[in-house]
Amino acid sequence: MKAKESESSVLPDLNKVEAYLDAVPEPARSTLQSVRTAIRAAAPADAVEGFSYSVPAFKLKNGSVAGYAACSGFCSYYPMSGRVITGLSKELKDYATSKGAIRFPIDKPLSDALVRKLVEARLADMERKR
Repeated sequence: MKAKESESSVLPDLNKVEAYLDAVPEPARSTLQSVRTAIRAAAPADAVEGFSYSVPAFKLKNGSVAGYAACSGFCSYYPMSGRVITGLSKELKDYATSKGAIRFPIDKPLSDALVRKLVEARLADMERKR
């Protein structure tokens, strides 16, 4: 039987996320904080913060739910599945997208409603994979 992850083992990753955000200049820092808060509100209670693919992310035991990052001149949201982007293409028509990322301005976070849809789509995708 696998031991349950203790709170103290999660704190180092959370500290790294905080350090990452502290290093991001404004206005991107506030934008990412807004996206982070929206992800946290939409994600399951047992999601933990850490890093996935070298970006801050919320993770469950069976995979990553969502990530976010500041880039040069824009911010990115990573839904951790290209199927999420394809499935919500209508909602994402105003954003630059790639196979695995959604780009948005450094001073305009994604709406809470859009983040909720993205997280819900990813959770449904994860459930299908089970």
